[in-house]
Amino acid sequence: MDDYAPLIERAFRLKASEQSYSLDDIEGEVPEFIRGTYYLNGPARFQLGPLRYRHWLDGDGMVCSLRFEDGSVHFTNRFVRSEKFVAEEQAGSPVFRAFGTAFEHDRLKRGIMLESPVNVSVYPYRGTLLAFGEQGLPYELDPETLETRGEFKFGGSLNDISPFAAHPKFDRWTGEMFNFGIAFSVASPCLNVYLFDQTSRLVYRKRLRLDFPCSLHDFVLSPSYAVFYLSPYILDMRSLAGDGRTLMQSLSWEPERRSRLLVVARATGEPVASIAIGHGYCLHTINCFEASSQLVVDVLELDRPIYDQYQEVPALFTSVGEGQPVRYVVDMNTFEVLGRHECDYKLAPDFPSIDPRNLTLPYNDFWMLGISATGRSGRKFFDQLVHARWTDRKHYDIYEAPPMRYLAGEPIFIGDPRDETTGAVICQEFDARQMTSSFVIFDARNIARGPVAALRLREPIHLGFHASFDNRFVS
Repeated sequence: MDDYAPLIERAFRLKASEQSYSLDDIEGEVPEFIRGTYYLNGPARFQLGPLRYRHWLDGDGMVCSLRFEDGSVHFTNRFVRSEKFVAEEQAGSPVFRAFGTAFEHDRLKRGIMLESPVNVSVYPYRGTLLAFGEQGLPYELDPETLETRGEFKFGGSLNDISPFAAHPKFDRWTGEMFNFGIAFSVASPCLNVYLFDQTSRLVYRKRLRLDFPCSLHDFVLSPSYAVFYLSPYILDMRSLAGDGRTLMQSLSWEPERRSRLLVVARATGEPVASIAIGHGYCLHTINCFEASSQLVVDVLELDRPIYDQYQEVPALFTSVGEGQPVRYVVDMNTFEVLGRHECDYKLAPDFPSIDPRNLTLPYNDFWMLGISATGRSGRKFFDQLVHARWTDRKHYDIYEAPPMRYLAGEPIFIGDPRDETTGAVICQEFDARQMTSSFVIFDARNIARGPVAALRLREPIHLGFHASFDNRFVS
C-alpha cells in the first residue's frame, strides 16, 4: 500500500504541553481587520501509559486560542478538564472506553455511554466559552485563559447523560441556540431537539421518534426550520453496553434503509416533513436558507460513512470515498425535492465553513478541506484548502500544501467589518518534516495565492477539528 502522508505519524505521537505566550515568529502580514480570538478544539493525547488509542476521535480534547489584539498575537492551549481527563489523570492510566479503543476493565458512563473526551468543537456563548464533544454536555472554559470551569448544564435543565451533539447552531439575530442529540434506545430511538433562548433558558426539548438509532453529527438551520440529514448508519447499543465492543465496532452502514431529510419547525420543534433522498451519508452540513417558497439545504454528501477512515491511527483515510458538496432545493408548500445540484469537487471534502454572517441566509461562497490523493489506496491526509462558489460548481480556488505539510482545523472565515467583499480564512498547517505547527491565513477570495501570513508556534500541536472566531473579547 502506498503512503501519501509520509511522517503523519509524528502528529499523533506528540506529547502535548500547555503553553501561553506571545507569538514572535510571523511570516507575512496579518490583515489588520483581524481583531478578536480564534479558537480550535481537537484530540491531543493518544497515549495513556502503555495504551495507545486506535481512532482519531479517541484523543483527549485540547483547546487552542489565538488572540489578535493591538498588532500582537497571543497563543494559549489547554486540555479540557473533562470527567474523563480528570479521572484518568488521578488514576495515572486509562479508565474509560473510547470511541475506537476498548481495553480490559474499561468503563462506560453509567454503563450506557462513552465518557466524552470533549474534543470536537468550541464556541463562544453569552460571554463565556463552551467546548463540545459527541453526545455529552459541553464544558465551560474561561475565554482568555482556557481554564476549565466545569460542565455546563444550562441552569440545571439538562443532566450529564442528556444526549447533546457537538454542532449547536446560534442565530445571531435572535440570540437563540439550537442543538440536538440522539437517544440510541433499541426499542424507542429518538431525536432530541433543543431550543434555548438568549438567556440560555431551555424553551423546549422535543423527543422525535426515529425509525432506527442512526448516528448523526450535524444539522442545518434556516429562519423557519431545522433540517436533519438522517442516514442509516446505525448504532447497536446492546453491542456497546453489553458486549464490550467499541462504539466504532457497534456501528453498521445499512444503505438499503435509505436516507431522509427530516424538516422540523423551529418555533415548535415539531416535525413538518420527512423526505426520502437516496442512499448517501452526511457528516457535515454547510448552510440552509429560504428563498421564493423554497428551502435550500446544502451539505457535504458522501457515498458512505467516514468514521472507519479515522483508524487505525496514524494510518488514516486509506480507502476514503470521494463525496461532494450537494444542494437540495425543497418546495416549502409540498416539501418535495425540486432539484439536487452537485459540485464537481470530489476529493473527500470536509470541515466546510461559510461567512458566519450568512448563516440561515442566501450565500454563494464556502470553504473546506480536501485530500488530493483521494481515489488512491494508502494512508493520506488533508492537504488542500478549497474556496468554492455555488454559482460556479466546476471551478475552484485551491491551495495545495507542499509535500509533507498537512492541513487541519475547520477553515474559519473572518470578515472585514468595513468591507463585505474582504475577508480572511485561517486554518492549521503541520510540517511533518520539520516538526513544526503554524496557523496560516489566506485572502478568502484568493486561496490559490497561498498564505498571506504564517504564525509559527514554538512547539508542534495536535491536528484540530472544529474552530470558531469571536471579536467580542477585544479590549
